[in-house]
Formats: sequence, structure tokens, C-alpha cells
Amino acid sequence: MAASPKACRIASKTWKRNQKEIVVKIIIITGASSGFGALTARALAKAGHTVYASMRDTTGQNARKVEEVKKFAKENKVDLRSIELDVTSQASVNAAIQKIVDENKRLDVVIHNAGHMVFGPAEAFTPEQLAELYDINVLSTQRVNRAALPQLRKQKNGLLVWVSSSSSAGGTPPYLAPYFAAKAGMDALAVVYARELTRWGIETSIIVPGAFTGGTNHFANAGSPSDKERVAEYEAGPYKGFADDIMKGFTSIVPPEADVSAVAEAIVKVVDIPFGKRPFRVHVDPTQDGAEVVNMVLDRVRGELLRRIGLADVLTPRTLTSGSQGDQQIQRFPF
Repeated sequence: MAASPKACRIASKTWKRNQKEIVVKIIIITGASSGFGALTARALAKAGHTVYASMRDTTGQNARKVEEVKKFAKENKVDLRSIELDVTSQASVNAAIQKIVDENKRLDVVIHNAGHMVFGPAEAFTPEQLAELYDINVLSTQRVNRAALPQLRKQKNGLLVWVSSSSSAGGTPPYLAPYFAAKAGMDALAVVYARELTRWGIETSIIVPGAFTGGTNHFANAGSPSDKERVAEYEAGPYKGFADDIMKGFTSIVPPEADVSAVAEAIVKVVDIPFGKRPFRVHVDPTQDGAEVVNMVLDRVRGELLRRIGLADVLTPRTLTSGSQGDQQIQRFPF
């Protein structure tokens, strides 16, 4: 049952950045201990938002990352906070989202960024490994959505940002099949979710990064097949040295000026665009692997089908409140 307008009234703040007033948003980003997630969390915080950089094992493995978050927030005078959240645990996700809502009485933006990459011949990965990868890259978004969407629906306003991959529609080099399959699954889920949330006043933007061989830990921390005998067979056969060939190929097409911070900058821009005017997809692809062209056609075809069956309205998010900002307080940057 929808809450009353009074119950859903949102107290927001605004900042002035470069003489332009922006609404401060409460943001949760998954997988924010490193890579795209860490960069995006910092960029959004510097843009004036309240950002929860979520990560697992904040008192153990990622304790140092927590301290880095505190240091960055203090040195830059921004509202960046770390929060314990294990995307493979519904209980952990529920607790994190509830803590954010309790502290702020609202949640404005959910950024699905958590993910893991694996590298090696597809045959050498066990089914259990593929299931684990799917759990991290796809099922994690379902856990977060089930925890966060009730609050966004109650507010009748919100934004979901999904960090997809150009591999879902562009070039797909070998030895990355499990990862590509998982990202394609996530992208497909994002597309349909978008249509199921517009009538609730919830908007969707899908960020599509291309291949970045530097600046993130994706390749450095990539998982490998557990069936080493199969890997050895590939190395002893016609695919000897193939892994090195793939990495050399990747490196050859990534421009030297490619900067992973461009992904974070793209997300900041999307978050700051007024409701209802945000792009459905944003491609950040230094290699130009063709995903932008393919996605343009795919999204157009999908949209046309919805129009044909009389559901054109779900292509545009509804404005259900007089303004998602509610009561506003003007604040200025402290630097």
C-alpha cells in the first residue's frame, strides 16, 4: 500500500557547485572498495552528495579501505561514509539499507557496481564457479533491489544506476565467457526492471564501460578456472600462449589516454541531471567495440514492441511528487 504524501515527504538539502544549485542525494554504491566503485564514490562525494561506499569485511580484509574512506572525507571535507555490505548475503544487504534509511529518512540513488571478473578457457570453469560468478554479478543486484526498492517506491522517486559492460552488446574476446555471460544477465535484468519501475517514479540509467586494462583491479584480481588439467590441455594444444595474445590485443586497442575516472565522471553527470531527463544508457568505451551501435538498435526495438502492445508509458518515469526534494535547506560547499 502506498504511503500518504505526508508520510513520504522528503527533507533534502541543496548545495551550490560552480554557482549552480544541486540537490544533495543519499547514495549507496556497491563494490566500492576499489576500481570503478571507489572512484565513483569519491567523485559523487566531491560533487556534494552523501555517499555510502559499501564493501564487505570492513573490520578485516577491507579495514584499510575504510580508513582510506575516512581520510578522503576529512581531507576533502565531503560526506563519504563506508558501510558494511556483503552483496552475497541478503541479511547483510538488508541491514545496510536499513541503516542508511534510518540515518537519513530516505534513499535517493542505488548504484549497482559490485562485480567480479574471471579469465581463462570456458571449459575449465566448473558449473559451481559460474554459479558463484552469477551470484556476485547478477543475484547481488536482486538482493539490493529487494532491500532498497520498497523505500524508493514509498518515496515515489529514485534512481537506479547499473554499471554494465560493453561486452553485453559489443566485442567479446575469448577466455572471458563466464564474466561476459554474467554481465549480459545483469544488463538484461536492468532493462526489464526499468520498465517495471517507471510507474513508481523510479528512473534507470545503465552505464556501459568498455575495456580498461589499467586503473582498475579487474584483470589483476580476475579469478581463474579451478580445473587446472583442462587449462593445461589448452596450453599444450593449439591455444598455447593464447591468454597472453588476448591481453596484448586488449592493450593494443586501449588508447594510452584512456582514464577509468571517465566512468565515475559519467555517473556523476547522470546523477546530477534532473529527474526524467536522464539518458537510459551512457557508453564510456575507449576501444569503441561497437556496443553503442548495437545497444541503440536493441533499445529502439525493445521500445517499439512496448509501443505496439500499448505499454509506451513505461518507457518514461512518472513524476509522482511535486518534487523529490520536498523541504530544502540551502548549504554551501565548505571549500
